[in-house]
Amino acid sequence: MSIKQEYINPIVEQRADPWVYKHMDGFYYFTASVPEYDRIELRRSKTIQGLDEATPVVAWRKYETGPMSANIWAPEIHYIDGKWYIYFAAARTTETNNGLFDHRMFVLENESENPLEGNWVEKGQIKTKWESFALDATHFEHNGVKYLVWPQKDPEIVGNSNLYIAAMENPWTIQGEPVMITTPEYEWEKIGFLVNEGPAVLKRNGKIFITFSASATDYNYCMGLLTADESSNLLDPQSWAKHPEPVFQTNEETGQYGPGHNSFTVSEDGTQDVLIYHARNYKEIEGDPLYDPNRHTRAQVFTWDENGYPHFGVPVPDGKLVKN
Repeated sequence: MSIKQEYINPIVEQRADPWVYKHMDGFYYFTASVPEYDRIELRRSKTIQGLDEATPVVAWRKYETGPMSANIWAPEIHYIDGKWYIYFAAARTTETNNGLFDHRMFVLENESENPLEGNWVEKGQIKTKWESFALDATHFEHNGVKYLVWPQKDPEIVGNSNLYIAAMENPWTIQGEPVMITTPEYEWEKIGFLVNEGPAVLKRNGKIFITFSASATDYNYCMGLLTADESSNLLDPQSWAKHPEPVFQTNEETGQYGPGHNSFTVSEDGTQDVLIYHARNYKEIEGDPLYDPNRHTRAQVFTWDENGYPHFGVPVPDGKLVKN
């Protein structure tokens, strides 16, 4: 009997939209949305479990007014060409217009060896085809090309957000036209809101996988999966296939509700793949789910099926190791 789950959840309480990156220095670097939505924190640890006790460092705080003064959401930390970058979303106001927030995507840069030190320099807004609701930018590289994947509202398409991909001139500038690779079409993507967001990229077994989150941020929140062949043109929407069902979702038996907005890392010994995500351990929420602070960060080992696709299983219960 082997233990598949190496971590006791939650890893970090009250941290939504978690991003964990294991660097070549052996540290896991962690950032996430804080409940106040007013700052970007970083912490690091030699172990995933140890992130809970690691001391947070504030990398950046919101402005009092202007385009980066409200709802600081979903930061991600990336290491690109020898420098550190943080992608995040920010808005002018907490108010909505026609049901949409006013978020845009922004980038910070740090040339220090340790991103918990040194200065974070604002590189500005990532400009796209539209000045519209945009968030959750993520970066990956393939065959020497840098790509950005992000959710955005196309004014001509009904719904909150679709996923787009573009090549990049540098870590804060896209080139060419954005290409839409998924829009909410299945019923599980359209509960409460028509949402595709929170993309995360995984390259394995000759394929490029992009997980994303769908529907409202309550117990209906779930994860979907896009797949492209690694030799295909990633800027061709026909290269991407969407799994018709959610690949990770609420499980009443394990007491996990609304799992999603994930990132990927590897175990401490490098032998196992680890899904980092947030979820709540209760179903009913009073008021707006966005302002319920208890989307905790969780970690879960996952496996691969005979066709080379990730198998995430069900979100494990809190506070125990799960054996198979």
